[in-house]
Amino acid sequence: MLLAETIDMLNVRPGLTYVDATAGAGGHLSAIYNAAGGAAKVVGIDQDPASLEALRKRAPDDITLLHSNFRYLKETLAQSGINTVDGGILADLGVSSMQIDRSERGFSFQKDGPLDMRMDTTQSLSAYDIVNGWKEEALANIIFEYGEERYSRRIARRILEARPIKTTLELSEIVSRCVPRGSDKKSRKNFSKESGGEGGAGQRMAHSAIHPATRTFQALRMAVNEELPALKEFLQESLSILEPGARLVLITFHSLEDRVVKQFFKQAALSCVCPPRMPQCACNKHSELEIITRKPLTASSQEILANTRSRSAKLRAGQKLI
Repeated sequence: MLLAETIDMLNVRPGLTYVDATAGAGGHLSAIYNAAGGAAKVVGIDQDPASLEALRKRAPDDITLLHSNFRYLKETLAQSGINTVDGGILADLGVSSMQIDRSERGFSFQKDGPLDMRMDTTQSLSAYDIVNGWKEEALANIIFEYGEERYSRRIARRILEARPIKTTLELSEIVSRCVPRGSDKKSRKNFSKESGGEGGAGQRMAHSAIHPATRTFQALRMAVNEELPALKEFLQESLSILEPGARLVLITFHSLEDRVVKQFFKQAALSCVCPPRMPQCACNKHSELEIITRKPLTASSQEILANTRSRSAKLRAGQKLI
């Protein structure tokens, strides 16, 4: 996803350390390694044990692979003797096609599988626990907040009435009955463009609404994996571990993620946070980050044709100053 743009923004050079904090299938990791001619220290981190197991079978031996959530970046790297990063850090956010395509992982509303949705299968909380254990108000709140679903309260009420719910197709069917067909077509079409649907499913839904369960499944996945809190912690950890001149590159896939990254970059780039009426700066704040991408980079039309999911990708990059 945005492979050439990512390598360009990371400014990959031999002899430096680069971290792919969401290694996944290894596409970016391999590109970083090759761009440095095999002469950089390259580290891949991923919270999905299955992704790491597959990656270990084909990655060069001198690439370091670590199992962890990227929210624990500093601790994870320190365990491998890395306390600072002088090259760059990358995170490509969201669920991978590999995870969606495996029905037993429970991410897909179009494949029958258990209500799982854990990116890290060693953690205890799953979508089953949320769907069958959380109170109605808590369920409605996450579906509205993380899925931006206008029918969140109706969906939460129907979920409680149908408990216990065991499979993805059961849940998809329940949610679909709560969302009127053809309702809010314009906003749902826009959401389809933004979220990328399900491995390109948004485009296959033709020109009408996205699948009625899309928003709810996204919300549950984000809640299970604590995606927004983890992202905020990762950004702070990245900024603190980067050396001056090193780069931070983020690829997001929906507005909630992109908003967090945009606001973090903006705050880190500020040189003063004093109230506007202060006659003289007294905060002693210094700009920590130079924003390289004033507007996010997006996929080319050629890449979108090859991979429909890339149409929602946005890349933002910054360079550590102090």
